[in-house]
Amino acid sequence: MKVLIAVDSFKGSLSSQQAGEAISQGIKRVYPNAETRVIPMADGGEGTVEAIVKATQGKKIYTTVNSPLGEQVEAPIGLLPDGTAVIEMAAASGLPLVPVEKRNPLLTTTYGTGELIKKALDLGAKEILIGIGGSATNDGGAGMAQALGVKFLDEKGQELSWGGGALSKLKKIDMSNVDPRLSSVKITVMCDVDNPLCGLKGASYVFGPQKGATPEMVKILDSNLAHFAQIIKEQLGIEVAEVPGAGAAGGLGAGLMAFLGAKLKSGVEAILDVVGFEEMASNVDLVITGEGRIDAQSLHGKVPYGIAKRAAKFDKPVIAIVGSIGPGAESLYERGINSIMTIVNGPMTLEDSLAKAYDLTLEATERLFRSIKVGQILLGR
Repeated sequence: MKVLIAVDSFKGSLSSQQAGEAISQGIKRVYPNAETRVIPMADGGEGTVEAIVKATQGKKIYTTVNSPLGEQVEAPIGLLPDGTAVIEMAAASGLPLVPVEKRNPLLTTTYGTGELIKKALDLGAKEILIGIGGSATNDGGAGMAQALGVKFLDEKGQELSWGGGALSKLKKIDMSNVDPRLSSVKITVMCDVDNPLCGLKGASYVFGPQKGATPEMVKILDSNLAHFAQIIKEQLGIEVAEVPGAGAAGGLGAGLMAFLGAKLKSGVEAILDVVGFEEMASNVDLVITGEGRIDAQSLHGKVPYGIAKRAAKFDKPVIAIVGSIGPGAESLYERGINSIMTIVNGPMTLEDSLAKAYDLTLEATERLFRSIKVGQILLGR
């Protein structure tokens, strides 16, 4: 039996690699001679650099950048053998970098993400892949652009301060000092959501509250992003407001399109292309995928759905091993997932499930493959 294992991380407990190793070990408890291959996966959020670097045998370097609050943090850049650089905005501008009591998307900035892009240029990158999940920001990518030379000016010609709260004052965008190296680099943005920039399904209303925005802040942030998009349209001739994915990472998707000419792509789709998933999937009997929680949202750019779509090209069965199953998960059965197995084996607290995630994943996999073995026995009769 040949099994390809491509799971996302189980947030707060297992990295993608660790989850894959637990699954591999569980398979071999039942089928000792099974051939298993683990491909670390991500959807553009936390773990993207690690997943792609491992899959391509690249390397990581670290650089110092500004956090969402302007504090100094170390963030990785993945360098692939073909000269591509991979960065994830979560490492520079992510929510975990901001203590709960300090979360305020009126103030947080993507400046550090721009610094990561600049460092990738310094390293001679020919192409840059940017994962933009997990942000603490709602500034439309203005901070990122500022780090690369774009100036956002108010009616007095003064530069705007950091944060989504300042965008209401924007009167002019000055592109004259943009880093010239950007014109010769291909930039692909890996999104884990397809939300537009503004409106009830946009960045502020959907994701603002988890970043610390009150209902009043949400209205301000959404209005500011709408103003930002209008200025971009008037002065740069670029429409970003309704583009799917423009609202990712507090509007960073829109900013990367407008100021860097980046192309937006589903994060998991981009990663599957980079790691050569289809070639590997064509030569196995079964594909195992998974994530920390599978639900209706998994249809919108998450790893299991992306894996299922690609595996379907080769008529390969796909099973998802997950931390928990939420409302709407059954919709995945019609989209290429053949079965879903949760690792939880009885009543337990969230803390316990996180602490025991490796063993729970291993044991759930063993149970799953014992069932598969029963099926094989029945077929052989």
